[in-house]
Amino acid sequence: MSKHTKRPVMAYVLIAVLLLVAIAYVARPFLKPSAPPAPPVANVPKVTAPDFLADSAFTNIKKQVEFGPRVPNTPAHKKCGEWLVKEFKRYGFSVIEQKVSAPYYKGGTMNGVNIIAQYKPEISKRICLAAHWDSRNEADKDTKDQNKAIDGADDGASGVGVLLEIARTLQQNPVDIGVDLICFDLEDNGNDDGASETWCLGSQYWSKNLHRPGYSPYYAILLDLVGAKGAKFYKEGISREVAPELVDRVWDLANNLGYSQYFIPENRGGITDDHLFVIRNARIPMIDIISLPNDGNSPFGAHHHTHSDDINIIDKNVLKAVGQTMTTLIYRTNAGVF
Repeated sequence: MSKHTKRPVMAYVLIAVLLLVAIAYVARPFLKPSAPPAPPVANVPKVTAPDFLADSAFTNIKKQVEFGPRVPNTPAHKKCGEWLVKEFKRYGFSVIEQKVSAPYYKGGTMNGVNIIAQYKPEISKRICLAAHWDSRNEADKDTKDQNKAIDGADDGASGVGVLLEIARTLQQNPVDIGVDLICFDLEDNGNDDGASETWCLGSQYWSKNLHRPGYSPYYAILLDLVGAKGAKFYKEGISREVAPELVDRVWDLANNLGYSQYFIPENRGGITDDHLFVIRNARIPMIDIISLPNDGNSPFGAHHHTHSDDINIIDKNVLKAVGQTMTTLIYRTNAGVF
């Protein structure tokens, strides 16, 4: 083949290449782009929390009730307080007994003690769970025996029963964070028709006289009315105002654990409870997990401040929902995935 035959062949090749480039350019908008590479999977540790034993929490409540109404200035109150201190110490907690004396709105003085149980007090990162342990000295919402004290199985003993079981769980399954379990006294003998300051006398005192100077827990949660049949935990107003992210995290966690029938993701108004004074005086954004099942005149349930608030009102399924949510929260916090 002569040299002159190569020139047209090269021309044809060049034309073909140009045609392919042109076709690719025109067709480019219609071609499906390739998927970008998948991002690396985050290495989120799986947190396994111990089981919260509702039977044990129930036993703790029953024991408190068996002392009799835990009304300040009575032998039953004194004996129950001594038992609580003994139990927390039995679980390896360091206990502070903070004496409180405060005026009763009907006259006289109420004497009590805030029980502050500290798990690993040497650790700086701490969380705080609280409840009140006293009971009301009158059944003012009942139709009979209104002047007699109530057992307060739900209103007081239920929250403390949960705290005691959490203390036992921490002893059996140690964590590397500090946990303070605070049992406030003198909460439940205020005036329904009077100032909010007639309530929560123990937490008012503690919030102005912290057991540690500058105490500032990672988060703080109050448990009140957490054991009764038909309990419904809505997002309380003051809690949402001061710590909305914590409220959402707790309710989301409870729902993920399967307790959506108890932890309702709906809002309710604010109430006077121990958390109010912790927020106001100590500037600690404590949230309140409290059952508010009803609208109208009985928001806390028909048993509230009546003689129906006895051991028979307690539902172990409710204790399980609250206790397992709190337990899981603690162990997630310990793992750094809160």
